[in-house]
Amino acid sequence: MAKVAFLGLGVMGYPMAGHLKKSGHEVTVYNRTTAKAERWANEFGGAVGATPREASLESEFVMACVGNDNDLRSVVLGPNGALAGMESGSVFVDHTTASAEVARELAAAGSGRGIGFVDAPVSGGQAGAENGQLAIMCGGPANEFNRAEPVMDAYAKAIVHFGDTGAGQLTKMVNQICIAGIVQGISEGLFFAMEAGLDAKKVAELICQGAGGSWQLANRADTMVDNEFEHGFAVDWMRKDLGISVETAKNLGISLPVAALVDQFYADVQALGGGRWDTSSLIQRFRHMKGLQTKN
Repeated sequence: MAKVAFLGLGVMGYPMAGHLKKSGHEVTVYNRTTAKAERWANEFGGAVGATPREASLESEFVMACVGNDNDLRSVVLGPNGALAGMESGSVFVDHTTASAEVARELAAAGSGRGIGFVDAPVSGGQAGAENGQLAIMCGGPANEFNRAEPVMDAYAKAIVHFGDTGAGQLTKMVNQICIAGIVQGISEGLFFAMEAGLDAKKVAELICQGAGGSWQLANRADTMVDNEFEHGFAVDWMRKDLGISVETAKNLGISLPVAALVDQFYADVQALGGGRWDTSSLIQRFRHMKGLQTKN
């Protein structure tokens, strides 16, 4: 069992930190909203740090799951950041979906203090975090990954090391690129089914048994048909992730035409007021366009 700090108690971090505590680790948490950190401590019996530095003092591992590159820098760097409280030989594990560049930047900052760094973005959504069934894609030195893996196992169903620092973030980009195309295809298919007078839920159930099946279809078809999107992974965050992916592709000298197109479709969803809707809300574009056609 280890002494662990967890920074960021959003829909993912809150249950992830809980799994660490339930697994027997000594856990101290930090969250920008202190009341949420105190609620977590009351629920799971852990401790609360007033700053990332305070939460990280004497910790063998510090986990973080925050919003974006700048949020990550804010909890890692500076006099109140995690690195200021961590000791040589400890390891920082970043579960944020961020850029490979910031992973390399923070790994270098930690290396100068003898602190390891593993970039470890996750997939599986809120349900995966709550059930301790996340897929974790990791980058960083093998020895640091090997030390952190048993701790991450508290909330994982699969953990894979893909290479040097940044490899975990690059793998997460692949994940988001694939999801974007899949959700757009499902949106088109389900909308077509409904317009053709079919029972779209029944269609989805059958398709899931064949080559057209996917996690997204199995878990999102019913709510897409029912026009329910107040759950899951927000469009705002997906646009952040796709932006990172498209920019990284440009730096590699390649294009991502489908991902870039779907990113613009998500911009349309945001314009409809759906920034906090689940990513499956792409189907709302079709409903909206049909409404405009009907008016005309």
